[in-house]
Amino acid sequence: MFILLLQTIWLFISELAGKDLDASVIFKFLIYATPRLMPMVLPLTILLTSIMTFGNFAENYEFAAMKSSGISLQRAMKYLSGVIVLLAIFAFLFSNTVIPASERRFVNLRKNLVKVKPAMVITPNQFNDLGDINIKVADKHGDNDQFLTDVIIHQKAVLPGNSKVIKADDGELIGNKDSDLITLVLNDGNYYEEVQQNTLKKREKVPFVKTYFKKYVLNIDLSELSNVDVDQQQYSKGYNMLNVVGLQSEIDTISNFVNNEVEYLIDDIDRRNGIINLNRNMKIDSVEKSVSDTVHNIFNDFSHQEKIQVYTQAGTMVESIIRKLQNTENTVSRRKRALNKYEMSLHDKFVLGVSCILLFFVGAPLGAIIRKGGMGLPIVIGVLLFLSFHFIGIFAKNGAEEGGIPPFLGSWLSTFIIFPLSIFLTYRATTDQGMFSLDYLIRPIINLIKKETGKEKK
Repeated sequence: MFILLLQTIWLFISELAGKDLDASVIFKFLIYATPRLMPMVLPLTILLTSIMTFGNFAENYEFAAMKSSGISLQRAMKYLSGVIVLLAIFAFLFSNTVIPASERRFVNLRKNLVKVKPAMVITPNQFNDLGDINIKVADKHGDNDQFLTDVIIHQKAVLPGNSKVIKADDGELIGNKDSDLITLVLNDGNYYEEVQQNTLKKREKVPFVKTYFKKYVLNIDLSELSNVDVDQQQYSKGYNMLNVVGLQSEIDTISNFVNNEVEYLIDDIDRRNGIINLNRNMKIDSVEKSVSDTVHNIFNDFSHQEKIQVYTQAGTMVESIIRKLQNTENTVSRRKRALNKYEMSLHDKFVLGVSCILLFFVGAPLGAIIRKGGMGLPIVIGVLLFLSFHFIGIFAKNGAEEGGIPPFLGSWLSTFIIFPLSIFLTYRATTDQGMFSLDYLIRPIINLIKKETGKEKK
């Protein structure tokens, strides 16, 4: 846990450093980040400790003493197996209650920390919210990154859309620690604003104001951002922020949306191409079957100009339908990707407990077979086994997220692979066999050689 927590701090160091945060805020950050590491820490811990403990028993001939007293390996593992089952149940309850709550607080804390020092929020080559503006810069430089290059600003307005746009070649941020205002000085740029009109006739003319400036001073009020509540909870619908009941509800909602979107697309295309109204007032059985193709005869009744209009209208309709198909495909694809994440998150809550049980039945027999305890070889073998288990799970989830494999298989694939290994190792350990026995391959060859040698001697 300590090693993975250090990795978490390293990943999010940019969000913590240089913001003059209290020790209590950093402590909350670490506390909220700890439960999200449990799905990786707990199975690895069970695997390593089982290998080390049973390897130590075998190395010190404890199992030999048990067997001489009539205690089999199954009996030695019986009560510990019950403890592991209880631990697996606890892992499920933990992943269903504590992890979603901590993840929700962790995400909201990160979002709120971003607002503590908004001057540091400006990331090059992407739009950033800063007070009542949305700003994008190509580069930052200077001692405090106060000089900006290629500035684009969208000022927020009551009406939706970018009605006010400012573009400048460069700028400078000037602020004071004791003031709630930050001054943005822009040089060599243009100002564009759409003029809102009350009547439809005036709006059709699309009036606007455009001007060029050598220097433009923009004061940004940060008083609202100065009093940031780091404990404010705004985000609660992420796939890793819900329990089993919430995930099932969200999965049903997304599934219904995808199905309704596809049905609406079919109805909309039928309405656009006129299939719905094609046979409204006509009985199909009453129409005589035509022997020859009459399409060309029908078009011969139109003039050249009318044919152009028909083809133009048909081409416009096809382009409109293609755009509709593409937009719906993108929307449905995003929703399906989100649906896959929610389904995998639902299965992951059950996978955690099952993987703890299986990894115990991998580690305990493996320790008894290799007969090495302590911090040496067992650690190496355990880490290699867990990394294989973990990376198979990652690759499977990536494939399931893109729709390559079902979400159920993406969550359970690594567990399905480790299941036969646990049965194999447990069987080998309880029957006092080594890791691999090649006698069934070598013994027939040896017997054949002895037989042939005996014939030659005779």
